[in-house]
Amino acid sequence: MRILGFEIKRTAAPQKAAKRSFHAANTGNLYATWLPSNTTADIDIKKDLKTVRARSRELMRNDDYAKRFKRMVKSNVVGNQGIRLQNKAKDTNGNLDKVANDIIEEAFKRWSKKGICDVTGKYSLKEIQKMAIGTLAEDGEVLIRKVRNYDNEFGFAIQLLEADHLDEQFNEPERNIYMGIEYDRWNKPIAYHLYKSHPGKITGSIDLTRERVPASEINHLFLPLRISATRGIPWMHTAMTRMKMVNGYEEAELTASRIAAAKGGFYVSKDGGEEYEGDYTDDSGNLVNELEPGQIELLPKGIDFKNYDPQHPTTAFKDFMKVVLRGISSGLDVSYNTLANDLEGVNYSSLRSGVLEEREVWKDLQTWLGENLLDDIFADWLDMALLTKAVTLPYFKYDKFNNPSWLYRGYSWVDPLKDMQSNILAVKEGLKTHTQIASEMGMDIEELYQQLQKEKELRAKYGITTISEAELLKLMAETIKNEVQNNEA
Repeated sequence: MRILGFEIKRTAAPQKAAKRSFHAANTGNLYATWLPSNTTADIDIKKDLKTVRARSRELMRNDDYAKRFKRMVKSNVVGNQGIRLQNKAKDTNGNLDKVANDIIEEAFKRWSKKGICDVTGKYSLKEIQKMAIGTLAEDGEVLIRKVRNYDNEFGFAIQLLEADHLDEQFNEPERNIYMGIEYDRWNKPIAYHLYKSHPGKITGSIDLTRERVPASEINHLFLPLRISATRGIPWMHTAMTRMKMVNGYEEAELTASRIAAAKGGFYVSKDGGEEYEGDYTDDSGNLVNELEPGQIELLPKGIDFKNYDPQHPTTAFKDFMKVVLRGISSGLDVSYNTLANDLEGVNYSSLRSGVLEEREVWKDLQTWLGENLLDDIFADWLDMALLTKAVTLPYFKYDKFNNPSWLYRGYSWVDPLKDMQSNILAVKEGLKTHTQIASEMGMDIEELYQQLQKEKELRAKYGITTISEAELLKLMAETIKNEVQNNEA
């Protein structure tokens, strides 16, 4: 383009630098310490597992909130009754085989007793369940070894092993062994290379040679951090830093408060040179003064008193602790009110919401433990129990008999009246069954009905009538009376 004989060329407008689509990918001074990596989960776990596990154990020993968290996990997932078997073997017509199920349940209950199911003879299956889930919370993983042909009636027992037996630093790529676990080409575990002795043992003989144990004999329990994770990490790992810091903060504040409660002061010499003897000093020449209630004391000439009055605990202590403990509670997946035993200022609605949300976490863990631990143990136990004839049922029907269902601990209703009314309405509308309601309460419907039948017979024996039975009899009598009157009319 020419204007007045000059050639003018057009140039493209300068391009603005494209902004990042995600703010989380921004760089700069604010993000200088944010240094993520895209390695597999195992690389991060291998580097830090031993340290994180040791710190988690230390917190469980010495921190009140960590100790309470572990107790909450064991009591809410397993409970005081333990997770119980309800076998659901069915006949070809689809009906439950009650005879076979009763035989299996009775035998499994017998095997679950202390001194039979565990190779050490120390624990019952209920105690093993609690230790397994408690160790998962503390260590992030636990090993259960299944011992066939064991010297008991059923030819089967289990052994609990801490994760220390599985060395995360043992790698042999040429044999496809990583972090102590040997894999096939599909990354499926085929063997575990375990220390024969606990590496932290300090007494007795220690055997740190490794034993190759087939994967069929090991149940390696852990909740994967990511898809690529093959080892577990302690459940408290995100909350541990806060827990350790708040532990130290509480200790410091408690010490300062104790000092503040013992208010005192200092004697200061005005002229800096005169010494005093007699009634004002002890044997070492130090000024002494023991106060009594209502006493007024005259200081020696040349002596002044400086008050020492630290102000602890600070007014910010309470609110600060709440903020920190709420963060810890989020990291542990529990409610703040339960972890901290703090019901101050809580109304019914917020408490109910927190309790129900927390219970979903426990129920999820219950189902996970049933599928990953108890189903596996039951399958191997049933196999050996049928082979040894400890369970007198035909072995060729193993697949039919291997149909376990687990009765988990139930939870009391937050609002018993409203929850019961809700269940009654759901049953009337066909949206719920008595079996479901009993299961939610941690009860076996058949055991419940049997107990009710026995109580009914016992009441009849002693001539006792409940209010509901009396009302029913009254209603029946009125109905009969009305029918008689109508017939006479």
